[in-house]
Amino acid sequence: MVAPRTPLSLDPVDAAYVAGLIDGEGTITLIRKHRGESRQLSLSISSTEKPLLEFVLTAAGVGKITSKVRYRQHHRQSFTYAVYNRQALQLLTQVAPLPAQLQS
Repeated sequence: MVAPRTPLSLDPVDAAYVAGLIDGEGTITLIRKHRGESRQLSLSISSTEKPLLEFVLTAAGVGKITSKVRYRQHHRQSFTYAVYNRQALQLLTQVAPLPAQLQS
């Protein structure tokens, strides 16, 4: 069995940026993918700007980006970056405690 990848170490500026994206456009929740399963930690960020989500994917080194369904022709295409379980927890621990030099 292949061990899951761990997120890359974010530098303080990238960690603060990702924290802002999660705060503004993100969702942290417990989900159940199938009936009867245990709940799983889910971290997602949605945006119509795919390069923004590609930055998060590149900086973190884990997760994936998917396209959302467009229900109306006049709606813009939107995307979601998502990461689950341990990878989500490890990423959140990097962005939660902002470094002291950035808090002032």
